[in-house]
Amino acid sequence: MLYAVLCYNDESVTSAWSKEEDERVMRDLSAVQRKYREAGKLGPVARLVPTTAAATLRHSAGETIVIDGPFAETKEQLLGFYLIDCASLDEALDFARDLSNANPSTGSYEVRPLALYKPGELPS
Repeated sequence: MLYAVLCYNDESVTSAWSKEEDERVMRDLSAVQRKYREAGKLGPVARLVPTTAAATLRHSAGETIVIDGPFAETKEQLLGFYLIDCASLDEALDFARDLSNANPSTGSYEVRPLALYKPGELPS
């Protein structure tokens, strides 16, 4: 089963890392990714740019508006995500645990089963 692992953190903390700190964190996270990539279980990985570059399109009462920034107003922001192929939720949680151990900052990893959506194909 495919799982999405969503990475949340306070971007004011992660954006304050020096270039060297950021490179070290990315190197440590890459070591975690390598294990799953070599096992053929790691799908796309994305690191999102800061929320200052985000926009949210909202449709309500027949009107569509675009708002600067992310929709959610929370202390933690979605910083990126992984797609991994795991046999169970426990295996996906192990991956998130490994990421958490490699990350020196606080934050959270949301693990959610993924339902594939294939436009134009009817479910069987």
